[in-house]
Amino acid sequence: MARKDRTGNRKTREQRAVRRIPEMGYYLVVTDTEATERCFFNGLHDSLPEDVKKKLVIKVVETKTQNMIEKCLEMTAYEAQYRIPWIVFDRDQVPNFDQIIKDAEKVGINVGWSNPCFEIWMYAYFGSMPAIHESWTCCSRFADLYEAKTGQKYSKADSDMYKRLCECGDEDKALQIAAQKYEQCLRECKRIPSEMCPATTVHNLVEEIRRKVDKS
Repeated sequence: MARKDRTGNRKTREQRAVRRIPEMGYYLVVTDTEATERCFFNGLHDSLPEDVKKKLVIKVVETKTQNMIEKCLEMTAYEAQYRIPWIVFDRDQVPNFDQIIKDAEKVGINVGWSNPCFEIWMYAYFGSMPAIHESWTCCSRFADLYEAKTGQKYSKADSDMYKRLCECGDEDKALQIAAQKYEQCLRECKRIPSEMCPATTVHNLVEEIRRKVDKS
């Protein structure tokens, strides 16, 4: 039976969960894909020490690309002091990619974007972020690399994706490579995300979480 709050109303499961994790934050990740990001970030959370899992929440929510900002604002309005909002999405074929990033940042939402796709970020776990401009090509080549490195077929819905990336790759190296690629784009005077390829900012989210874990 659900517990009741001070007014006598029953608390929802989400309300009770939020109250259990005030120390290290509630990361809300809103994305426009059905599987990849969810599997990755759920895997990241599962990899955390047991005591940390109780202090830090990573909640992944899927919605349509054009609704990501609205959904993020809607879900951070409740107990906003705990919730750290992010939208995570790919360049792929999104026509207003740059504008979505601008609009999100304008209202205080962090953005983990990848160009051309999320797989370019996961490529970095295996030591490189190759110059691939087409999303489908990037996914196909990453699938071949993933199978060669892990011995498993790549699936966007693989719940062990993150675990395999860390076991067969190097997350510290991935963070370093992603940061270097981003800085390289800036040195080449590429400051518009759609022009920065290969590049990602997902590493900022992963690094922030890891930094909190290391300090705990």
